Order: sequence, then structure tokens, then C-alpha cells
Amino acid sequence: MIIVTGATGKLGRRIVEHLLERVPAERVGVSVRDPRKAQDLADRGVRVRQGSFDDPASLVHAFEGAEQLLLVSLDRTGEECVAGHRTAIDAAVKAGVGRILYTSQMGAAHDSLFQPCCDHARTEDLLRATGLPWTSLRNGFYAASALQFLEPARHSGDIALPADGPVTWTGHDDLAEATAAILTDEGRFEGPTPPLTGPAALDFAAVAELAAKAEGRPFTRTVVPDDAFREQAVAHGAPAAMVDLMLSIFAAARGGEFNAVDPTLAELIGREPAGFRALLERTWAE
Repeated sequence: MIIVTGATGKLGRRIVEHLLERVPAERVGVSVRDPRKAQDLADRGVRVRQGSFDDPASLVHAFEGAEQLLLVSLDRTGEECVAGHRTAIDAAVKAGVGRILYTSQMGAAHDSLFQPCCDHARTEDLLRATGLPWTSLRNGFYAASALQFLEPARHSGDIALPADGPVTWTGHDDLAEATAAILTDEGRFEGPTPPLTGPAALDFAAVAELAAKAEGRPFTRTVVPDDAFREQAVAHGAPAAMVDLMLSIFAAARGGEFNAVDPTLAELIGREPAGFRALLERTWAE
């Protein structure tokens, strides 16, 4: 059985849907905080069990019978994130899971300027220490983040953000399909995968050009100094810790942490991954 955590989330849900296109529902299980949100999956024959990263015993039960476990990384940062992952990995060992797969990120490194990438590196260390077969999915930076940054520009026409560097923005749908492909080809990757990325690395100046072509109207790119960006965001009510995390994305991008472009994602899904313009057009049409 293949067990997926976070199966009601943005990425996890898509992965389960792609899995169900490849294997019978009885071979798929999910571990979710609230089983009511996964009732439709249960109705389709998926095994649904409650599992909380704050309740180790629940995870051991949720992971029972897993030949493969996909651990979708937590939406937390720092020690809170790594501790949750440690709880899940320990539960997987106790449950006798055959292989653990983990949704990491292309920039995973202990010295990253972006805290989540440090958390991913520490989690990969935990996986390595289990002695179990494991795979770390080095996902490209989610395009959804760039689209959130662009939301004010959608109305103003000005992309006013800190200085950045090229980032290989990658769509959730393509990553979910690739993950399902890897899960159904057990053992295809040992340890970290190559970067699973979109087709091009773009900075926000290039994004402005794509937005202009997509919308048929001009977009400008204004570089806002980090300190000014922080001051403005906090003044508008954003928590300081969240703003600092956002700023670290731009610092890491300037350092070239997210600019790799690799063909592996295209090979896994059998086509060119969606480019940023297509993702932007799809989102702005909603």
C-alpha cells in the first residue's frame, strides 16, 4: 500500500488524484488530520485514517501496512518543522514502512539563506539515519509563491518587490503527477532526486514581460530595498516573522539557490512542464 500524508492539502490532494489514475484505490491510503475532509476519497475506496504530526501513536496507526510512505513536508519552519518530521519518520520506522519518500525542495542545504531549505536538509539527514530506503523529491520552487507575490501587480501593473534572481518556478500539478509516477515505479530514485523543475529560470523582470504578453498591457518592475519592503509590509499588518521569511526567499534567489533547470520532471511526466506564463494565465483567468 502507498500512504500519503497531507492528502487534503494543495499538493497532497493532487498526488492522490494522480495515484488513483495509476493504481487501484485499495492500494492507496491517506493520513489526514481531519478524516471528514477526505470522505470523498473514502467513498472511492481509499483507506482514510486520522494521523497528526503531534500524536505519534496516531501516525503509527495511519502508516500501518505502508510499502511506501509519502511524507508531504509540513507548513512550518525551524525546529517546529523538523520536530514534526522527526515524529513522522520515527512513526514510519515503528510501523515497518518499506520506503519513505519526502517532498523536499531544489535548494535544500544546511547553509541556505531560506529557512525551509535548511529544514529540508535536516529532514533528509533524519531519513538517511533510519537505514531505510528513502527518496527525497527535490521539487522546484512552487510557482504559487510567485503568483502570490504578483497579486498586487495584477491591479497596479507594477511588480514592486525586493531585488531577486532567477527562480525555476514550477507548477503543483506537474510535481504531483511526477510524484505519482515515482511512487508507482518504486526505487527509481535513491536519496535526493535531481531538481524537479519547470522549463526556465526567471527573475521578476522577465516575469513582468510575460505578464505583459499574457494580459496585453504593460507591467513594470520596481526594485524595493529590503528594509523598505519590510517596513511597508509590517505597516500593512503582516507579521514581522512572515515578512522576514519572505525576504529570505529573495536573498536566496539573489544567491542563485533556485536557478537550476533540469529535464527530469519533463521525463517523468512525458511532456514539457507548464511554463510560468501558462500558470499565470490559468490563475488570473479564475
